[in-house]
Amino acid sequence: MKRVSGENQIIITDVRDLDLEQTLDCGQSFRWEKQPDGSFSGVAFGKSVNVSLDGTDLVIKNAEEADFRLWHDYFDLGLDYGKIREDISKLHPVLAEAALYAPGIRILRQEPYEALCTFIISQNNNIKRIKGIVARLCESFGDELEEGVYTFPTAERLAKLTPDDLAPLRAGFRNRYIIDSAKKVASGEVDLELCKTADYEAARAELMKITGVGVKVADCTLLFGMHRVEAFPVDVWMKRAMEKLFPDMTANDFGEYAGIAQQYIFHYSRMHPELFSE
Repeated sequence: MKRVSGENQIIITDVRDLDLEQTLDCGQSFRWEKQPDGSFSGVAFGKSVNVSLDGTDLVIKNAEEADFRLWHDYFDLGLDYGKIREDISKLHPVLAEAALYAPGIRILRQEPYEALCTFIISQNNNIKRIKGIVARLCESFGDELEEGVYTFPTAERLAKLTPDDLAPLRAGFRNRYIIDSAKKVASGEVDLELCKTADYEAARAELMKITGVGVKVADCTLLFGMHRVEAFPVDVWMKRAMEKLFPDMTANDFGEYAGIAQQYIFHYSRMHPELFSE
């Protein structure tokens, strides 16, 4: 359900199971910044907006009514996270606790190439530094939407560059991987549309044609860029969590919504480092 209030503003009503901070600042997207009033400003699909929650109303400023469906889908509002959380909480008591700790996390439906590129940048990196590299990438090669706000550059634009052209980003060894991803996506050698619907292993293998893309980056891209919610990315935090908290389980044990379970576990683990102290 929606209503439009005033010029350039969308209000999506009756929004449940969404916490903007938990969703936008948990490491799945790197283009949102929290504002002093508690709202978040960011860019997605080439559009600069400000989002906030007023009770169960999601207020999206600087948005056109025609983009209602885009934002409804971006925040994955068509999926019943309450029911999913209830179901996956039955799998393990620690997962039930993790889901209860951050019940407002949703899996964003991001632009596929942006997700691929940002998770290439994420390798051996922390969120603050990833955000800095991504910001410099957009400032250098994106289009300016308004003062100081830029789109994410397309694969086609980046494919015309060399790794040396990316030196100002200070992304190090990742520059070569970014350019390789751009060239292979722009040329069609790697088919991102195919990855949305192909058998999971085939989709992962398609992404791993790119230099520097291993299983973890491929899984992150599939989860956050293609909404393959069966994906279960395993990084350092998740490896610790699985070994310490779920020693008798594998990714397959989490079912068709493993990616949503993964986000609850990932966030819970990051926020409770004491669980992993000797």
